[in-house]
Amino acid sequence: MPAIEVGRVCVKIAGREAGEKCVIVEVIDDKFVEVVGTNIKNRRCNIAHLEPVDQTIEIKSDNVEEIKKELESLA
Repeated sequence: MPAIEVGRVCVKIAGREAGEKCVIVEVIDDKFVEVVGTNIKNRRCNIAHLEPVDQTIEIKSDNVEEIKKELESLA
């Protein structure tokens, strides 16, 4: 299972948003990804600050609100 991939649901383990669920929307390089979540802004995040979980979301569009709704439906 590739842990860091587009659509992978993760939990932030560092920073002010620690404990919040997010989903990877873009892999920037080997250290950073772009994430979005219900309580997390669309931002760049260090891979070391993420804990991947077994769930994935199929990213159909770049619409951040659609991605947030789909993440909420998993919980």
